[in-house]
Amino acid sequence: MAMQTTVVERRRFNMNEYYALAEAGILAPDERVELLDGHIFQKYTGVRRRFTVAEYYAMAQAGILTSDERVELLAGELINMAAIGSRHAFCVRWLIKALVIALGNLAILDAQNPVRLGVRNEPQPDLTVLRWQDEGYPELPGPEDTLLVIEVADTTVGFDRHHKIPMYAMYGIPEVWLFDVNARQVEVYDEPLAGGYERVRVVGPAGILAPAALPHVTISVSEVMPE
Repeated sequence: MAMQTTVVERRRFNMNEYYALAEAGILAPDERVELLDGHIFQKYTGVRRRFTVAEYYAMAQAGILTSDERVELLAGELINMAAIGSRHAFCVRWLIKALVIALGNLAILDAQNPVRLGVRNEPQPDLTVLRWQDEGYPELPGPEDTLLVIEVADTTVGFDRHHKIPMYAMYGIPEVWLFDVNARQVEVYDEPLAGGYERVRVVGPAGILAPAALPHVTISVSEVMPE
């Protein structure tokens, strides 16, 4: 099967939302910005206006971002998350089943919830394996809490590989699994450095996966990968 690709899109603002950003104090009165084709740029420089995590939440509180919008904050930009296709959903569903059984009380499995990385990044991985906490993370987990990030991709493999995974490395996430459901393989990244992961290996459908932090927890790729 030929791999499908898609262009990952930044979330656009309309004129009413642009003015609402100012009314909510997200855009300061003295900011020299302009709205061009739904995107906010600094005047005269052509540089996109980036947002912090605090501003991201302020947009939701002001009703600019609605509760049913699927966006994530990456490098200060709001990125529209791709629709979840049937193959993607299959893989996530069976990964949840396998990992819940395998992890037991060794760690906490989080599904499609945010991880806070610095002041301008709040990605929503498909799955995150977190250090065990009896209180269950009343606040969002950060890099120090994260043992493993799992991304599942059908149409966004390139974006995940070249944008999200280097970001995880920059913040010291120790390991990432990228499930490419079209190629029916998993890219395993570990040993993070500032510019990316030092080690990458590919595991095919006959392979077995085990997180470096939990080597006795094993997952069979064939059990979770759609045909």
